[in-house]
Amino acid sequence: MAFADLASSIESFASAAAEFFEHLSDIAWTPFALALACLTAMQIARAWAWRNVLRAAYPGTRISFLRLAAAYLAGAGINAIVPARAGDVTKIFLVKRQIPGSSYPAVTSSFLVQTVFDTTAGLLVFVYAISQGLLPRPPRLPHLPAFEISFWANHPQTFAIATAGLLLATALAVLLLAHRVRRFWERVRQGVAVLTQPRRYLREVAVWQGIGWLCRFAAFWFFLEAFGIGGSIGSVMLVMSVQAIATIIPFTPGGAGAQQALLVATLSGPSRSAVLSFSVGTQIAMAAWSVLLGFASILLVFRTTDWRGLIRQAEAEADLESGVSSTNRDSAGSPASAREAAR
Repeated sequence: MAFADLASSIESFASAAAEFFEHLSDIAWTPFALALACLTAMQIARAWAWRNVLRAAYPGTRISFLRLAAAYLAGAGINAIVPARAGDVTKIFLVKRQIPGSSYPAVTSSFLVQTVFDTTAGLLVFVYAISQGLLPRPPRLPHLPAFEISFWANHPQTFAIATAGLLLATALAVLLLAHRVRRFWERVRQGVAVLTQPRRYLREVAVWQGIGWLCRFAAFWFFLEAFGIGGSIGSVMLVMSVQAIATIIPFTPGGAGAQQALLVATLSGPSRSAVLSFSVGTQIAMAAWSVLLGFASILLVFRTTDWRGLIRQAEAEADLESGVSSTNRDSAGSPASAREAAR
């Protein structure tokens, strides 16, 4: 039954995508282009915020914004076509190579600093959508025609177990890494050093992330205009909330199917076909634009088209660094090393 629901969700998305391509001539291309420009500005603002986090972690070290922004765009493009956030691994790998003497724990923790603001902003958007009655009430969730939503709504205990399992796996991974990698926690603290300077964090990181969120808001506003639905604060908040909900432990890429089901159930006013065309069209456009920008960055800045090779290099270099650190730790604790140090 579950597989049948999943197949139905994917089939619904494919049908909506076909309908979108049949009505390409109905799109207002000027606001559509403005939406893509806003998405680009959002990525640039977020890359600038990350650069400021890294400057706090490595003071006095020159960090090229061009190469960092290219790495950020490359990672976003890979995330659009590869599951399990492989693009984030690539971002960290490419940026780590630009900073002499840097470590993966520090660069990774610096990348995660942005989740502080993103989580807060996301919760505020979600609370607004709930307070305004924009989202469907819980009793309706099991009946929505989207596998991700109906499955979790019909199996709340499974959802709780899966969520707890993810949290536990994350905690275990951190503990194992802390055990294997010498000075791991010192490097993690180095990566989040900007959080110990509240004024600097607000001025150099939070402000730029806020600009990124405003650009994202504007992008969805222009997308709504481009598809003839009309932009409004409520509609944009609803779209941003739905996007967040649909990607919580998704079974399909980008929550395909779940976003369409939620928007059809909640976006009042336009016809069902208009909502489906907007939802699918926006999802396809965002993914395609991310891929285009990402691969252009890989080609023009990093002079390669082998994005799979970048992922393999990232994984291999991380494993190598972990192994070297473990070896150094073991060697430092051996009797021979102690005698050598005494001499």
